[in-house]
Amino acid sequence: MTYVSFPQGKPLDFVAIGRLCIDLNANEIHRPMEETMTFTKYVGGSPANITIGMSRLGLETAFIGKIADDQMGRFIADYLQRNRIGTTNVVTDTTGAVTGLAFTEIKSPTDCSILMYRDNAADLLLTPGEVSEELIARAKVLLISGTALAKSPSREAVFQALNYAKKHGAVIVFDLDYRPYTWTSPEETAVYYNLAAEKCDILLGTREEFDMMECFEHNPEHSDQITAAKWFDYAAKIVIIKHGKDGSIAYTRDGEGHRAKSFPAKVVKTFGAGDSYAAGFLYGVMQGWTLEKSMEFGSAAACIVISSHSCSDAMPTAAQVHDYIDRCNRGEITAS
Repeated sequence: MTYVSFPQGKPLDFVAIGRLCIDLNANEIHRPMEETMTFTKYVGGSPANITIGMSRLGLETAFIGKIADDQMGRFIADYLQRNRIGTTNVVTDTTGAVTGLAFTEIKSPTDCSILMYRDNAADLLLTPGEVSEELIARAKVLLISGTALAKSPSREAVFQALNYAKKHGAVIVFDLDYRPYTWTSPEETAVYYNLAAEKCDILLGTREEFDMMECFEHNPEHSDQITAAKWFDYAAKIVIIKHGKDGSIAYTRDGEGHRAKSFPAKVVKTFGAGDSYAAGFLYGVMQGWTLEKSMEFGSAAACIVISSHSCSDAMPTAAQVHDYIDRCNRGEITAS
């Protein structure tokens, strides 16, 4: 069954808007950040990672965002271009804003944390007037990310992008990507998340992220069915609620909950899993696969990324994901 129909005849498969930043991943793993002396630099930010993932999978992609007029900003722009991601709507800031930094701590495969530097970050200064309607009109899919809603003018830029996507018939995906340190209050977060989610066709988030959105609502049992049903009264066709180690469930308008098997991984760190899962899942849905097959593909992509030191650099090709699934099915890969 086809749950989402993608517009045909558009040259761009996928466009994302939002955070472009730098990940500085600890080289000395299995120790706290206080004792970590060296880090490796990668491009980061959830919407950037998902776009990189989609490009690696062979889709035509572009990005809408703002970078600092500094060495880090130029590093990001060059990386996107080298990964075949269109940058005509990646704007350079002129106010002296800086690139957001995320230092990662890898104490163990399951005990990881992120220390963010987001003061005066360039990506949150994207204005509505800097969002290209022409670019969105050429795209089959627009992905928005929750962090870009945290501050003006980026917040208004996202809503302008949503308006253009609605006008031109793009499928809209909302990666909830809730980062509490960027927001003023839980109430502010819930209000703007809900306003954005009303316009979206596919929602992806953790149970905790959906709980945050429901702070004004009555769902004491944290029921996935209650959560999903609300969004089917708006534009949503698929609502994916992620439950960590217990896997993900994709809910559809017919009331069905779709599950897929997971795969073992030799885990190095936990971050990056959601971004690679989103890229793999969306790729599968765009190929016309079943939800279960798309979810399996996303899960395998996530396993590849969490088995690596990086997030963006580790985003796999389609051939690598198919090979990983085959090797798991033959019993060649076991959990660490």
